Amino acid sequence: MTALKHYLQFKDFTRDEYDYLFERIRWIKDKYKRYEPHHALFDRSLVMIFEKASTRTRLSFEAGMQQLGGSAIYLNTRDSQLGRGEPVEDAAQVISRMSDLVMIRTFEQDIIERFAANSRVPVINGLTNEYHPCQILADIYTYIEHRGPIQGRTVAWVGDSNNMCNTWLQAAELLDFKVHVSTPPGYEVEPERAGLHGTGHFEQFADPLEACKGAHLVTTDVWTSMGYEAENEARMKAFADWCVDAEMMAVAAPDVLFMHCLPAHRGEEVTAEVIDGPQSVVWDEAENRLHAQKALMEYLVLGRAEAN
Repeated sequence: MTALKHYLQFKDFTRDEYDYLFERIRWIKDKYKRYEPHHALFDRSLVMIFEKASTRTRLSFEAGMQQLGGSAIYLNTRDSQLGRGEPVEDAAQVISRMSDLVMIRTFEQDIIERFAANSRVPVINGLTNEYHPCQILADIYTYIEHRGPIQGRTVAWVGDSNNMCNTWLQAAELLDFKVHVSTPPGYEVEPERAGLHGTGHFEQFADPLEACKGAHLVTTDVWTSMGYEAENEARMKAFADWCVDAEMMAVAAPDVLFMHCLPAHRGEEVTAEVIDGPQSVVWDEAENRLHAQKALMEYLVLGRAEAN
């Protein structure tokens, strides 16, 4: 049994651990593509707790756990005692005694931190208002798969300084690359919320076109994240000039890639020409959630494994 470890923010792992995980993802994906079974978590169970809607997160975790030989149990807070006021701490005590892993997709980061503090098994952040580490794990692997190491590269983030942006900033600090961030006024990065130790790995730009100059990866997200729907009308006006288009991609590096965590709204945060164009790797990015999370779950339960 490996020592108890959670994955609540990207910075919870070391650079060495990510080096291991990126290689492990490659190995697991290769086996999957060759239809070779890999049942490392046979007879283990994953509990998935959802307070926010999901497509990719649920499918990738559920399919991933089944492909690892285990079972995945879906809990929605509306259909459990959590939705009727049971303390998070009590739920953690019970759920973690009946499972081997817990994945939570919820609102405030505090909820998942409290759950993890009372859990006997590893807890994974499937998304909170503040962070989305599983998505960035898959995104960085996708970049490595297409272009090699991300160290020393530049990522342009265009749009809202949301949970995705915060996590990209943590990753840049840990894995030594740079993030150019361009947001509308009033939506700038909050270094404390992103959990940054300094500003050496990111730079803010008022003009999104300037942020994209020389970038090796351009990425964005919806303008209105889940939980902020009341701000939708104001955001539509504020973000009007932050739509990733062909002009922004043209000033980036010649081998630039485009990513989006999906779902996407063509004509809002990105044009159809870009997301459906040759520089886009959004479908590989989406698929890699499956392989990245399989490697993550295996590591949290069993520790490092030999590729044989």
